[in-house]
Amino acid sequence: MSEIIQFNKVAIFQDERTVVGDLTITINKGEFIYLLGKTGSGKSSFLKTIYGDLSVNVGEAKVFDYDLKNLKQKDIPYLRRKLGIVFQDFQLLGDRTVFENLRFVMKATGWKEDPKIKERIYAVAKQVNLEGKENKMPHELSGGEQQRVSIARALVNNPELILADEPTGNLDPDSSEEILMILKGLSQNGCAVLFATHDMLVYNKFKARTLLFENGKVLEKN
Repeated sequence: MSEIIQFNKVAIFQDERTVVGDLTITINKGEFIYLLGKTGSGKSSFLKTIYGDLSVNVGEAKVFDYDLKNLKQKDIPYLRRKLGIVFQDFQLLGDRTVFENLRFVMKATGWKEDPKIKERIYAVAKQVNLEGKENKMPHELSGGEQQRVSIARALVNNPELILADEPTGNLDPDSSEEILMILKGLSQNGCAVLFATHDMLVYNKFKARTLLFENGKVLEKN
């Protein structure tokens, strides 16, 4: 299996406070991994480190071919193009349709040809079960549908890694399960997924490798 994330004895800081210490972990292509732990246990800080929002000063950390300890500001957009991020609160542009939300992200990440943009948007909409909803406004969609738009947005650049930070936190149980199954399907197709949650109902839907964030440490949970 090819490694896409390697952390060795990394300490993660938030406002000069250590939230996670001595983290050594390897994550491979196509793995689905739960990040389990209470709010404030360091799950989001770990994800922020991966996408270059928090810097690494202690230990060694590599994501794809990027050395996070020596990550230059100009390299961060290129790192982020190789991964997709799904947040708890959707973060959609409320004044644009689903199509325009996806098009906006694609234009911002270097897509130029409108026919290719259109083709990709319809492909990812189908992938997340949103066919026929491309011209809807966000307020016309349910919470589960809005979160599926944010997954589609994370998929437009065909990433090798999806970081999902409490993606079911604002959803009802049925929508939560649907989001979980979409992300699980992505991992089965070769995209690694890190799924941060403290929702045990979601977590118990199926077993997968689990990293438990607790008391400033990360433990592998069987």
